[in-house]
Amino acid sequence: MTKNNQKNPWIWIPSLYMTEGVPYIVIIVVSVIMYKKLGVSNSDIGLYTSLLYLPWVIKPIWSPIIDLIGTKRKWFLSMQFILSLVFLGVGLSTSGSNFFFLTLAFFWMGAFASATNDIASDGMYLIALKPDQQSFFVGLRGTFYRIGMITGQGLIVIIAGYLETTLGDNSKAWSYTMIIVGTLMLLLTLINFLSTPKVEEDSGDVAKREGSFGKVFSTFFTKKNIALSLAFVLLYRLGESQLVKMASPFLLEERLTGGLGLSTSEVGFLYGTIGVIALLLGGILGGIAISRDGLGRWMIPMALSLNLPNLLYILLAYFQPESIIYPGAVVIIEQFGYGFGFAAYMVFLIYLAEGLFKTSHYAIATGFMAMGMMLPGMLSGFVQEWLGYTGFFIWVGIAMIPALIMAKSVKYPSSFGKKTE
Repeated sequence: MTKNNQKNPWIWIPSLYMTEGVPYIVIIVVSVIMYKKLGVSNSDIGLYTSLLYLPWVIKPIWSPIIDLIGTKRKWFLSMQFILSLVFLGVGLSTSGSNFFFLTLAFFWMGAFASATNDIASDGMYLIALKPDQQSFFVGLRGTFYRIGMITGQGLIVIIAGYLETTLGDNSKAWSYTMIIVGTLMLLLTLINFLSTPKVEEDSGDVAKREGSFGKVFSTFFTKKNIALSLAFVLLYRLGESQLVKMASPFLLEERLTGGLGLSTSEVGFLYGTIGVIALLLGGILGGIAISRDGLGRWMIPMALSLNLPNLLYILLAYFQPESIIYPGAVVIIEQFGYGFGFAAYMVFLIYLAEGLFKTSHYAIATGFMAMGMMLPGMLSGFVQEWLGYTGFFIWVGIAMIPALIMAKSVKYPSSFGKKTE
């Protein structure tokens, strides 16, 4: 590849991946809160906001276009600018009788732009860094993606709540909030314009791919051990995909109905401060560990790190401690374990994307990753209502067994991701 890569990855990776996390969480999660506060029925909220997830699942369909046309940098900068306009459009459409249709239309445009931004940003990561750098920084990129999500789900919602109280008008409050989100996206786009390297792939590789749209999929699904690899991608977070949907409701639920009865502020503190610190440390240490020893050395320990802390929720549900110290300790351990264990998962996805169509293949792999989170998560609420919180967390513990089996069985070079001398 041809590189003009004088930019420091410690600068551009955090901003690039935070710009992935913010629009995703605003479109998928914050939209639910906004529509609820604007009086939309739960049935409409559930149906239409769930459908907004679809572009991330089907993004592999158009990912070859990003491999074949233009540069990754031009793609993600364009999509980020479009996202800025989308959120400004939402902010200007929250009043009037047709606000639901108009804002939903903007969110749909934003969902496709955000999914496309993910493809191009991941492509930049894959072509701008050497393999050992990719594994070293995988924890950093994952952590700042999560920080972007927490910014949207935490800070943005806090601002909306403050404006609701101050203005006494939910429509105006959410209008101003979405305009703020649009402004934030515009600022992040400018930062990425200034910080990301101008990297272009070797012209020979580009020439080989021309006219090869169909080969993108045929070469991916004929990779060696592809069925085993995809089973690993789908099952590695089988327990976590269900826990993540029910952990906050459990902490907020009244004690009489099986929860811990924490306040919204307390839950925000646990996940938004000490949880973020633990996640950051776990993610960075996970990337460093793999770059030092290779994926083979750390796959099983990281699979255990991601899954075993989930068992602590069984104790919380059974004993229902009154002090916030105990759930705080569990959140710290679980978030650190998630950050550390997720590093192995991301490095494996990088391995699975190796080859001529690495951007498109990575998009296909992350499409399966999204499916692995979406399908179990959709059922998690029904399982919890059926089993209760204690029974649900026991089920989450059982669900880690397929993940550990797949971590032991999946095939890859044991030294993959190890920094070369």
